[in-house]
Amino acid sequence: MSRRRRAAVLLGLALLLGGLAAQDVARRESAVRAQLGPPVDVVVARTDLGRGRRVRAADVAVRRVPARYAPAGAAAAPETLIGQRLAAAVPRGGYVGQAMLATERDVAGPPVRKGERAADVVALGARSLVVAGARVDVLVTRDAQGGATTAGTELALEDVEVLSARPAPAGARDDAGPRVAATLRVSVRDAVYLAAAQSFAREIRLLPRAAGDRGRTGAITVGQGLR
Repeated sequence: MSRRRRAAVLLGLALLLGGLAAQDVARRESAVRAQLGPPVDVVVARTDLGRGRRVRAADVAVRRVPARYAPAGAAAAPETLIGQRLAAAVPRGGYVGQAMLATERDVAGPPVRKGERAADVVALGARSLVVAGARVDVLVTRDAQGGATTAGTELALEDVEVLSARPAPAGARDDAGPRVAATLRVSVRDAVYLAAAQSFAREIRLLPRAAGDRGRTGAITVGQGLR
């Protein structure tokens, strides 16, 4: 057998063996993937979270892990946890799920102080900014009815704390922008006003404030003539 022919045979044999080895590796990888399951999203703590802490967007992150290693009950979306109180401490990198959230029986007292109320509103607002712990201003826009001259937008409330926030319920109008369902810490008087505004107002909007901004501008109303 000539040297050239021998080299061709060896090259062909090497290619054949390489192909068989690649097939074997592929079969092994496929078997491992079948055992581990497809990758799934789980929510983990970005830092150590103490018991009783209300979960904020900055506290958690999403990690993809094989389904086999995803703990039962781990949340898949941070939105389901934001604003909720933890019943137990979670270490950095630990999984966070509904089972770790405090129930009403676990929470030591209501989230409001004497003379305050937790008022629920569905309003226009940036879902990534209107989160638990944020402070917002509340704008209320109404239409003129029966020839009334009260149509326009007013700065109804200032520097209001958001106790919790979640996606607006299905069916809420969103033609003017994203909507969020928020629970606000307000006085009794303001709670009554917000409850009424949900009925008479054409639009309620939450404007997030910058961190540390506690200033007040006072009453501002802009009518139909933009004055």
